[in-house]
Amino acid sequence: MLAALALALALTPQQKAALLVVTTERPGVFGGAAGVTFADQEGGAVKALPGAPPFSAARSFTGVAEAFAAGRATAQGLRASGIDADFAPVFDTADGPLGSRQFRTSRLAVAFARGLGRTACAKHFPGLGSAAVSTDERPHVDARIRPKDLAPYRAAIRSGLHCVMVGHAFYGGARFRGSLMPSTYRLLRRLGFQGIAITDSLSLVHDAPVERWAPQAIRAGADMVLFTSPAHARRAVRALLPLARRGELDSHVARVLRYRASLG
Repeated sequence: MLAALALALALTPQQKAALLVVTTERPGVFGGAAGVTFADQEGGAVKALPGAPPFSAARSFTGVAEAFAAGRATAQGLRASGIDADFAPVFDTADGPLGSRQFRTSRLAVAFARGLGRTACAKHFPGLGSAAVSTDERPHVDARIRPKDLAPYRAAIRSGLHCVMVGHAFYGGARFRGSLMPSTYRLLRRLGFQGIAITDSLSLVHDAPVERWAPQAIRAGADMVLFTSPAHARRAVRALLPLARRGELDSHVARVLRYRASLG
């Protein structure tokens, strides 16, 4: 971590700000100045690479060995296509609103993540299992955090999970969505997580208040912010410049650099 921090300190404010912003490169594929390429490759209806595994939706898996093998095949397929990390698996519990995108049990979701290895970026922390609808459907979705929502994260973190996507639900009547709340990231770190935390896309509304949300997410504890809109992403980089000049991004930049190095 000290070596990564030294590298971070050598960067310009512009480089530091740009390093933390991820945006769309092509449908379902995302990247940025960090040089890490992510893909939405869950299987089923959510596949950036239609010809690559997994060839089944999460709900279809019934055995741990089967899920692990599918995760491993997916990682191999992504690497062959120049993709570094997968915004998968969905760790939201089977009683949630995402239908076939959810695994039947958390054990299957964790097995898929173990198969993906360093490629895995589990979502949507701290869980959408209690939500009535997906945060893709409405800008305001209420949810609560239950022990079973955290269980797959605990297990995967023990197995070396390197990346977590933080979701947008509002938990326990909070004023802000989870991706903007310091309590969300404190909870994730209390579980023992030492990897990178990236927000779900903050381009969730057309007129997203980018200049407020980007700094708010980073100050809350996000290491990277995802904006599927490239125009929003450019605004986000500018909005993070004041933080970069004050050194507020350095620990996040160091963590991202360490993550990038771990991907090979």
